[in-house]
Amino acid sequence: MSESDEDVPTLSMETFTALQEFYLEQEKKELELQEILQTGKDSVKFEEHWQLSQFWYDDATVSLLSEEIFNIVGENSKIALISCPTLYKEVKKKCETCEVILFEYDKRFAAYGSDFHYYDYKSPLDVPRTFANYFDVVVADPPFLSEECLTKTAVTIKFLTRKKIILCTGSVMEELIRRLLNLKKTNFKPQHKNNLANEFACYTNFEGKYF
Repeated sequence: MSESDEDVPTLSMETFTALQEFYLEQEKKELELQEILQTGKDSVKFEEHWQLSQFWYDDATVSLLSEEIFNIVGENSKIALISCPTLYKEVKKKCETCEVILFEYDKRFAAYGSDFHYYDYKSPLDVPRTFANYFDVVVADPPFLSEECLTKTAVTIKFLTRKKIILCTGSVMEELIRRLLNLKKTNFKPQHKNNLANEFACYTNFEGKYF
């Protein structure tokens, strides 16, 4: 064996196996995305990706939030959904004349076509400038219960909204929410299909009909 051969790094079996699993998972996600894009958005069903901290609302929560959204904005309104993709279909159904834009990290939701905008909370102002103070209501559910995530999501919310805000997140964030966005806690508690250990709450800056 030459000296140069000894310098060539080699992977352990564990590392090699982990890399194989990673690439297989990436390939699976890519195939899934292509299938979704070819299926059509009305028939698409998305599974939660726990790696992305995705926890879907239950049907009752989706229905009530959608009713409240439509109640406060009405026909021909502009609605932004930040990191709450399970609301998209029901909100579109409730208000067919509304412009509903989903800001979401998970590119599977590109199945929603021009209504989807890739969004990473770590780059809170990496959104189209034309959306500045554009939306009649912004609905957000930050993916992580952390000060950084909420603070950066709040920057996006304030950039997008004309005034009205609905924010769903853990109750532990209440004080920070008040300081960042001056929202008040409502009596509505969003529920998830897979029960979460963290207590969830809903915060707004308006008096709603349903909460």
